[in-house]
Amino acid sequence: MSDTYTKFRNEVMAGGADNPDLEPTAGGPTALLGMGILGLLLVALYMWSPWAFLLVIGLLISIFLHELGHFSTARWTGMKVTQFFLFMGPKLWSFRRGETEYGVRAYPLGAFVRIIGMNNLDEVDPADESRAYRNKSYPRRMLVITAGSIMHILIAIVLIFSVYAVNGRRVETGRVGIGSVVVGQPAEQAGVEAGDIIVSINGITPATPDAFVDEIRAHSPGDSVVLVIDRDGQTLTKEVGLGANPNPGEAFGKAFLGVASGNEVGWNNQSILSAARDSVFDLGPIMWQSMGGVVKVLNPVNILGHLAGTNDDPNTRPTTVVGISQLSSTIGDEAGLGGLLLTLAAINVFVGLLNMFPVLPFDGGHAAIATYERLRTRRGQEPYRADIAKMVPVAMTMMVVLGLLFFTGLYLDVVKPVR
Repeated sequence: MSDTYTKFRNEVMAGGADNPDLEPTAGGPTALLGMGILGLLLVALYMWSPWAFLLVIGLLISIFLHELGHFSTARWTGMKVTQFFLFMGPKLWSFRRGETEYGVRAYPLGAFVRIIGMNNLDEVDPADESRAYRNKSYPRRMLVITAGSIMHILIAIVLIFSVYAVNGRRVETGRVGIGSVVVGQPAEQAGVEAGDIIVSINGITPATPDAFVDEIRAHSPGDSVVLVIDRDGQTLTKEVGLGANPNPGEAFGKAFLGVASGNEVGWNNQSILSAARDSVFDLGPIMWQSMGGVVKVLNPVNILGHLAGTNDDPNTRPTTVVGISQLSSTIGDEAGLGGLLLTLAAINVFVGLLNMFPVLPFDGGHAAIATYERLRTRRGQEPYRADIAKMVPVAMTMMVVLGLLFFTGLYLDVVKPVR
């Protein structure tokens, strides 16, 4: 077995760098260059879209707080933490405080906290064995390993409460609005803009976005429709010649206006107590939708459908921070900072639930192993320890699946961006 494979295997199974004490801290000109490049990327993102910049900063803070949850609970329960790093890959910059090294790595993908003795493959100095994760009680291990997902849920509650307390709760007004307009298509050419509200189409007031789409598709490419829209309180009439839908899938070749529509939403002001109550109660529907989203995104049929162009449902496609950033501009323009923060809250809930999927390298995999070991341990006997080596093929398979999902999502975000 090669040293490279062993190192990679141990890092995947332990959730952090292998033999971190053998790596020196990082700094100097290379660190300055790397940190400067990361800073320039953020500046470029801000220039492209301030809304996307705010969302990415929110995601970075969420990732940091996820790891802070692991770090603080591990320290509190007496475990030894040797590393706390933002991002992955080669070290850019780091420093040591006590027994822990803190720093930033080169690739802006995730973060990690390294706790010693995560499994039976993890070599630990005998002097530190009592502080290893594997030798702590089941409740302590479960607290530490679920702390990241718990932190995501707490972040979501705080974000939702902040929006509800300041802006109010988002409610549908019963009107259909234009979320975005496709450049070069009939609606854009006729002067329809994102944020317009549909008063009527050919004299018919659509009750839902689906009814609006059905009314468009009841015509043929080349037909004209009369749109009456409300733009900031001003009523405008637009005559639009419909085109043919260029997107592969069920709607290909049908009448096409070139807009994304949705239910108009407004803000319903409420008291601080109501905001606190609803910020917790509204988590239920968000969590249910997130669990459904995990199943849909992991479904290989949906993935192949998006790649082949036979599936254009944005709710079933994998996406990356690139796609989320693209959508953030539309969300920010439509609903402002409040809408963006609610989106960030939903992302935190999704990530928190996905992270508890009971397979390594997710935190849920470590929780499942801890539970299995607890069930196998008999009263009065030595604690049972699972052989992690037997789970390596499953973990590696999941790593491949995650890699395919990432690159598939990135490809779709670049080639077929969600509008």
